[in-house]
Amino acid sequence: MITLEERIARTERLLRRLEEDQPYLHVRLSELSAEHRQSANAFADRVRAEAEAELQRLLAERATPYAGNAPGPTD
Repeated sequence: MITLEERIARTERLLRRLEEDQPYLHVRLSELSAEHRQSANAFADRVRAEAEAELQRLLAERATPYAGNAPGPTD
């Protein structure tokens, strides 16, 4: 199982790569029709937004104390 820290690092890498790829994405999409460019840009925006939301969720999970997350004994 992947640790929380590894999941945070992976998500941060994804966001960094998406940011670094932005100029290249525009070049790759320049040959497409306007409709296809809009669709591809909308998809890239959704992926970025979902990754940012996931990163925020993971950071919030890391900030919560572990005692509250640990399962208790069953009766």
